[in-house]
Amino acid sequence: MTSPAPQEAERRKADQELLFKGIAIALIGVVILLGPRFARSPAVQELMIGGAVVGWFALVLGGAFLGQYFLRRRTRR
Repeated sequence: MTSPAPQEAERRKADQELLFKGIAIALIGVVILLGPRFARSPAVQELMIGGAVVGWFALVLGGAFLGQYFLRRRTRR
Protein backbone atom coordinates (compact mmCIF):
# COMPACT_ATOMS: atom_id res chain seq x y z
CA MET A 1 0.00 0.00 0.00
CA THR A 2 1.33 3.45 -0.90
CA SER A 3 1.09 6.49 1.29
CA PRO A 4 -0.91 9.57 0.20
CA ALA A 5 2.17 11.76 -0.30
CA PRO A 6 3.58 9.83 -3.32
CA GLN A 7 0.12 9.61 -4.86
CA GLU A 8 -0.34 13.36 -4.51
CA ALA A 9 3.08 13.97 -6.06
CA GLU A 10 2.15 11.71 -9.00
CA ARG A 11 -1.15 13.56 -9.47
CA ARG A 12 0.59 16.92 -9.35
CA LYS A 13 3.17 15.75 -11.90
CA ALA A 14 0.42 14.45 -14.20
CA ASP A 15 -1.43 17.77 -13.89
CA GLN A 16 1.71 19.75 -14.71
CA GLU A 17 2.33 17.57 -17.78
CA LEU A 18 -1.25 18.14 -18.91
CA LEU A 19 -0.83 21.89 -18.49
CA PHE A 20 2.45 21.87 -20.43
CA LYS A 21 0.98 19.81 -23.27
CA GLY A 22 -2.08 22.05 -23.47
CA ILE A 23 -0.05 25.25 -23.66
CA ALA A 24 2.48 23.82 -26.12
CA ILE A 25 -0.12 22.39 -28.50
CA ALA A 26 -2.27 25.53 -28.37
CA LEU A 27 0.77 27.69 -29.14
CA ILE A 28 1.65 25.46 -32.10
CA GLY A 29 -1.88 25.93 -33.39
CA VAL A 30 -1.67 29.70 -33.02
CA VAL A 31 1.69 29.80 -34.82
CA ILE A 32 0.34 27.71 -37.69
CA LEU A 33 -2.75 29.90 -38.02
CA LEU A 34 -0.89 33.22 -37.80
CA GLY A 35 2.11 32.10 -39.87
CA PRO A 36 0.73 33.15 -43.27
CA ARG A 37 0.34 36.74 -42.05
CA PHE A 38 4.04 37.00 -41.24
CA ALA A 39 5.56 34.88 -44.02
CA ARG A 40 7.21 36.97 -46.70
CA SER A 41 7.41 34.41 -49.48
CA PRO A 42 4.17 33.72 -51.37
CA ALA A 43 5.13 30.04 -51.60
CA VAL A 44 5.48 29.82 -47.82
CA GLN A 45 2.22 31.69 -47.33
CA GLU A 46 0.45 29.25 -49.63
CA LEU A 47 1.95 26.28 -47.80
CA MET A 48 0.91 27.61 -44.41
CA ILE A 49 -2.60 28.46 -45.55
CA GLY A 50 -2.94 24.82 -46.59
CA GLY A 51 -2.16 23.82 -43.01
CA ALA A 52 -5.00 25.82 -41.48
CA VAL A 53 -6.96 22.67 -40.65
CA VAL A 54 -3.97 21.35 -38.72
CA GLY A 55 -3.66 24.67 -36.90
CA TRP A 56 -7.31 24.64 -35.85
CA PHE A 57 -7.03 21.01 -34.75
CA ALA A 58 -3.97 21.82 -32.62
CA LEU A 59 -5.70 24.84 -31.11
CA VAL A 60 -8.81 22.85 -30.19
CA LEU A 61 -6.74 19.94 -28.84
CA GLY A 62 -4.62 22.28 -26.74
CA GLY A 63 -7.78 23.92 -25.44
CA ALA A 64 -9.18 20.51 -24.51
CA PHE A 65 -6.03 19.65 -22.56
CA LEU A 66 -6.18 22.99 -20.76
CA GLY A 67 -9.87 22.48 -20.02
CA GLN A 68 -9.16 19.06 -18.56
CA TYR A 69 -6.35 20.53 -16.43
CA PHE A 70 -8.61 23.23 -15.00
CA LEU A 71 -11.43 20.75 -14.36
CA ARG A 72 -9.05 18.50 -12.43
CA ARG A 73 -7.85 21.43 -10.33
CA ARG A 74 -11.39 22.52 -9.66
CA THR A 75 -12.56 19.09 -8.51
CA ARG A 76 -9.61 18.64 -6.14
CA ARG A 77 -10.41 21.74 -4.11
